[in-house]
Amino acid sequence: MAKYLLLKHYRGAPAPVNCVPMDQWTPQEISDHMQYMTDFAARLEKTGEFVDAQGLAPEGTFVQYDGEGRPPITDGPFAETKDLIAGWMVIDVDSYERAVELAGELSAAPGAGGKPIHEWLELRPIMAAPPTITE
Repeated sequence: MAKYLLLKHYRGAPAPVNCVPMDQWTPQEISDHMQYMTDFAARLEKTGEFVDAQGLAPEGTFVQYDGEGRPPITDGPFAETKDLIAGWMVIDVDSYERAVELAGELSAAPGAGGKPIHEWLELRPIMAAPPTITE
């Protein structure tokens, strides 16, 4: 099994087919979208492929170590809005091909008008722990 991270971005990839921002969706469209995500995760739980998923708020703070005894820097540089991550899901699957298949399916979540968003998702493998050398 290999773990993959599916990243949902606010913006940054090519525009999806159904490119209506969520703040312009009806309450029912939002509810339908969230139900699709919940049902998708539940199905993957049954197959043992679901690890975790979370949505993220658009606001955040950058923090950087600035030396011993000095306070961290928390004001900028800020990422471009297109770089902000809207949420993520971790899956544990048998192959890269399965990860691509599931990402494509998740991309079909409904949006405005109940039509699939065709959202671009970033698929990234999670690094495995380095091998342990024993003598």
